[in-house]
Amino acid sequence: MAFPTAVNSQITDSVTQSNLQVLGIAPAVAMGSLYQATAQALANAAHNATMAQQQMYVAAQAATTAGVALLYSLNTGTTAAATIKILR
Repeated sequence: MAFPTAVNSQITDSVTQSNLQVLGIAPAVAMGSLYQATAQALANAAHNATMAQQQMYVAAQAATTAGVALLYSLNTGTTAAATIKILR
């Protein structure tokens, strides 16, 4: 023992061991935090991609429905007859 203290040497040894344990597990805790953050980021990216794909399908279906409705609303025979009358 280098310096005599009023504290029991078992107490100082215990505190020293606790500090060493904290320093020893710090890299593992840091890697655990990194893995957790990476997993969260990847999960968010996958969720965002899924939501974007669903929204794209809704927009595509709406555009298709509007296009088909427009095609069905055109009366080609009447349009052709009117065009012929205009051009004569």
